[in-house]
Amino acid sequence: MSAAGILDTIAKVRADVCNLHAELTRYQLVVWTAGNVSARVPGEDLMVIKPSGLSYAGLAPELMVVTDLYGAPVAGNAGAEWGNPALSPSSDTAAHAYVYRHMPEVGGVVHTHSTYATAWAARGEAIPCVLTMMGDEFGGSIPVGPFALIGDDSIGQGIVETLRGSRSPAVLMQNHGPFTIGKDATSAVKAAVMCEEVARTVHISRQLGEPVSIDQGHIDSLYARYQNVYGQ
Repeated sequence: MSAAGILDTIAKVRADVCNLHAELTRYQLVVWTAGNVSARVPGEDLMVIKPSGLSYAGLAPELMVVTDLYGAPVAGNAGAEWGNPALSPSSDTAAHAYVYRHMPEVGGVVHTHSTYATAWAARGEAIPCVLTMMGDEFGGSIPVGPFALIGDDSIGQGIVETLRGSRSPAVLMQNHGPFTIGKDATSAVKAAVMCEEVARTVHISRQLGEPVSIDQGHIDSLYARYQNVYGQ
């Protein structure tokens, strides 16, 4: 890709990532400056992510930070155009970067501290597949990933280890919160919205009694139909 083409692609990704953060606030998945959306730059070993500590109301495409797939902000000859070296990327950047390095099919990653999904994460408990919506979207239960501290790629390792053995695009990192993945950033945001929705519904269901489980064969059928037939 030419230099001009790369710049155009990065500009589009930065605009998309910026706009998708508005969906996190729209669906009340984040508070203050917590949470983040990232996206892989197609055809390049680069990603775009929210800067650390900036309010959602103050976000703009040109403030989105471009990093390599190890989380280092882009610098050098094109650094001022591709990234924004004056801004630090999200504190979760190492986790996002690890996912992109080890799951090449992933084009977007989202992290929130949405209330109900994070409550399940605080219990270290998977969300059981007791809704047809979960069969459709997640292909089964939403799994729990291991406890890990922020600061290196330990969280990313936990995400990859957990989701490689699951059809779910969401994982509840123990004592932390949900991370979601998708073929692109929009898909990852959708997964975050749906994760919170089912976390809330299953929680309410358990207040009324024990939810009724769904047969694995039915879950498989729901997932196959939704992924391959549903929609336009």
